Amino acid sequence: MVMRNIVKIDEEKCNGCGQCVSACAEGAIEIIDGKAKLVSEIYCDGLGACIGHCPQDAITVEQRQADEFDEEATKEHLAKKGGTQKQTDFVCPGMMPKELRKQGDNNDSVAGNVSSQLSHWPVQLKLVSTQATYFAGADLISAADCVPFVMGDFHDRFLKNHSIVVGCPKLDDSRFYIEKLAEIVKMNGLNSLTVIHMEVPCCSCLTHIAKEAIAGSGVKLSFEDFTIDLQGNIAKTETID
Repeated sequence: MVMRNIVKIDEEKCNGCGQCVSACAEGAIEIIDGKAKLVSEIYCDGLGACIGHCPQDAITVEQRQADEFDEEATKEHLAKKGGTQKQTDFVCPGMMPKELRKQGDNNDSVAGNVSSQLSHWPVQLKLVSTQATYFAGADLISAADCVPFVMGDFHDRFLKNHSIVVGCPKLDDSRFYIEKLAEIVKMNGLNSLTVIHMEVPCCSCLTHIAKEAIAGSGVKLSFEDFTIDLQGNIAKTETID
């Protein structure tokens, strides 16, 4: 066993809707006796992609002693659940290749250089200082690092007159993100917070990170949450108190 992040399900809150089951790409959750249950620790990668799909807020990520995530065992598990599905068919939804437009397509409407609206550096949440002057009283964006590549108008639509931190909850430590963002919120009297993430399941963890960070900061702050589809469009907007 190792100390790591792993999903925790509050059975008292769970209503057995099953949305977390379909959201879990590893097949780690099943509905048993009307409640969502983690069927095996080795199938859970601890990223918490299921969290944003639970309407009852019954799922959290905790850090505790647990068996290590076993990717090979997970592939076998998914193959059995899928019947004839081959092990090689297993692809994380966040990594599934998609052709968004054909080569040679040009959707640019304006020729020439476009000025960046980035007001500071660094931007990675792992690298920024929590006491940086550009956070004081700022309108802060917390964005998945894929978003600016997908949205052609990200700079003008979102980044202008904003400070920003970016990161990837799939590749980095969510607990670190929560604690770092909580310090930024606590110390800087933010004017506003906007969370922008992709529609893929693992990316929705940024919403959970923001919620936990605000709760940990002790500051009362609502935020706007934007979900971006793979074509660069805003798929969903929500105000989260």
